[in-house]
Amino acid sequence: MIPQRQEMIREKIIECMRSKFNSYRPETTKKPFHYRLIGKDRMAVYSFIHSLNTTFGMSIYEQVAISLARDRFKRADSQVNTYSKISTQAHQQIQTIINRLGSKNKKSNKLLEIKEIRGVCQDGTLEEVDNLPKVDVWLENHDNQLYLFDFKTVKPNKSNFKDFKRTLLEWTAAEFARDPDIDINTMIGVPYNPYEPKPYRRWTLEGMLDLQHDIL
Repeated sequence: MIPQRQEMIREKIIECMRSKFNSYRPETTKKPFHYRLIGKDRMAVYSFIHSLNTTFGMSIYEQVAISLARDRFKRADSQVNTYSKISTQAHQQIQTIINRLGSKNKKSNKLLEIKEIRGVCQDGTLEEVDNLPKVDVWLENHDNQLYLFDFKTVKPNKSNFKDFKRTLLEWTAAEFARDPDIDINTMIGVPYNPYEPKPYRRWTLEGMLDLQHDIL
């Protein structure tokens, strides 16, 4: 990494930390049971660290990812809206995929799912999609390949896996509605492996996600 990029990342982290120290205010002031068990000072530290973990998402992880990517990608942006329309047939295909993955012994095959959505991406009518999540990190390389990331905490709630999958498939369908010939990769971004040196295992408990193509 070039020294200028290292310094930029360093300053971004320092800026984030200073802002958090200056603006942090605990949400509540009374926690009588916690105070008696572990003390006010320890609770204050815990509360601040918990708040800082939330801040790391958009303020550090996303911004550092963008800074690193700008050396290698033609476009690197955060919080980007995809195309806002999806075809009615693509919507039906996405639901078919979700239903299939909810069946016993069915596992995700992202390459097949992309092929299925591409095949119907402009069939039927194109409809506006309400509340389609923004892309946390949007990358486009010099071969015009898209990489769209949805950043998650390292230990997300497993009950939300179906929603994560639907977001990735809808991003795919939306961009295919814009251009059915693009090369697109939609993925969950996890900042680090909390199980190191063992493999990351949080996602392996569900068949909803393709571990080779849905997660990085």
